[in-house]
Amino acid sequence: MAKKLTISYGGKKRLIRIAVGLVLVSMVLLCIVFPKIVSAGRPIVPLQATLSAALPENPITPAQQTPRDSVEERQLIASLMKDVVVQTDYEKLAESGRWRVVQMRVTGYCPCSQCCGVFSDGITANNHHIQPGDTFVAADRSYRFWTEMVIPGYNDSRSVRVMDRGGAIKGNRLDLFFHSHQQALNWGVQYLDVLIKIE
Repeated sequence: MAKKLTISYGGKKRLIRIAVGLVLVSMVLLCIVFPKIVSAGRPIVPLQATLSAALPENPITPAQQTPRDSVEERQLIASLMKDVVVQTDYEKLAESGRWRVVQMRVTGYCPCSQCCGVFSDGITANNHHIQPGDTFVAADRSYRFWTEMVIPGYNDSRSVRVMDRGGAIKGNRLDLFFHSHQQALNWGVQYLDVLIKIE
């Protein structure tokens, strides 16, 4: 014959406490811990709020439509726009009839001894004392001093003048003045259509 299982009064209290404890732990898990695990720390947005944001009566603001450009993107856009303006100005000058286009081998130099040798005294061939911010070119003797030229990409594609000569600068060659040797190296060797003002 099977024995009857009897629980004493103290045992009943203990079971009730365990059951209540389990209910409380379950509630804490369901209400606090589980949502944080699911949302990974993001607040849970009710479905109604999500739907109402997409409805026509809540239009999307312009700030939401286009993300803000980064600084690099704004700089790139500005430089592209600048190139468009410069190209337009270059074409206008070329079509004006007061400038001729000559394809030239264009290099860079600075006033250091490596570039200028014994002539690295900061004075150009036309006796100009180099100042901070100067921009000019060294050209062949067939181009007189003070002749205006426009070299794409140099001095913001604004005109500069011939103010120097160079032993290796013969024929359709130009040497652009830079204030540092590294800037001259960065320019490298380029073959460009140079605008030369007709005198």
